[in-house]
Amino acid sequence: MSTPTPKPGQHLPGPPRTVDPQQIHAEVDDLLAGLPAVDSPDDQQSIPHQAHILERAHEVLVQALETVDKI
Repeated sequence: MSTPTPKPGQHLPGPPRTVDPQQIHAEVDDLLAGLPAVDSPDDQQSIPHQAHILERAHEVLVQALETVDKI
């Protein structure tokens, strides 16, 4: 008689969490597609906008890693 081994994350309340790599790729690709090009020093005003987009893409990746870590 063997005791069943629980699967990772089975002890967490709520529905099972999953991460869809294709969805993460699509979300990050969509964010990065909105990055404006900085072609000259006169484009300095777009740098804060680029930083904001990169920060959002970073947040998507961090959330995915946190979810995977809990599974």
